[in-house]
Amino acid sequence: MTDGLAPGDWVRNPQAPEWGLGQVQSVIGERVTANFENAGKRLVNAAVVTLTRVELPAPAHDDSY
Repeated sequence: MTDGLAPGDWVRNPQAPEWGLGQVQSVIGERVTANFENAGKRLVNAAVVTLTRVELPAPAHDDSY
C-alpha cells in the first residue's frame, strides 16, 4: 500500500533495513520506485512491501554570513 507516498518523500524498507534511507522517485499504482543510499534504485511492489515514511529534520538556518 502506498499510503499517499509521493515523489520526493523519504522512506525505509523495514524488510531490508540494510538498504538505508531512500527517496521516492515515482509512484504508479502499487509500484514505487525509490533510490536507496545503499542499494541504488529499486522498484518496490507496495502491495507486498510497506515502505515506512521518514520525516527528516529541517536543515538548520545559518545566519553567519
